[in-house]
Amino acid sequence: MKPWVTGADVLTALRIPLAVVFPFLRHPVEQLGAVAVAAASDFFDGVLARRFGSSRAGALLDPVADKLFMVAAFLTVARWGMLHPIEIVGVLTRDAVAVLGFLGTWLLRRPVALPARAGGKAVTVGQILTLVAAIADSSLVRPLAWATAAIGLYAIWDYGRAAAHARARPTGE
Repeated sequence: MKPWVTGADVLTALRIPLAVVFPFLRHPVEQLGAVAVAAASDFFDGVLARRFGSSRAGALLDPVADKLFMVAAFLTVARWGMLHPIEIVGVLTRDAVAVLGFLGTWLLRRPVALPARAGGKAVTVGQILTLVAAIADSSLVRPLAWATAAIGLYAIWDYGRAAAHARARPTGE
């Protein structure tokens, strides 16, 4: 039986206060530091979970912490006007669809557990790079946002396909 909470979960939980604080950070160095800590905690909580085992709480906490941080950070970026609202929506579409998918399966009481997939990881990397470009006032921010949105569409398709295959499999496999 999986433990309720692990060390990886404590590391994951760091992203929640970062999400709350991020909109109040005014200096680029502070903002870049928050993004770096969030990215590092996302990477290392996965390493710890794979090495020492995951928990029931972590399965829910990790995606919630990820999405809270990204939404807080990108809403902050939206206030700066560096990205068009459509670009912000594009960068966050994969996250919105993931939340809706989770809620739908939860309401229908038909959850499907899917391991992390390459497309989802690529979206997270794209989101982080887009945030860094926005904070650094880089001319790459818009191309990165569009690339992240495109990768997000692929990830949505890929996860949907994987979920359909998981549903089609008999329960004994």
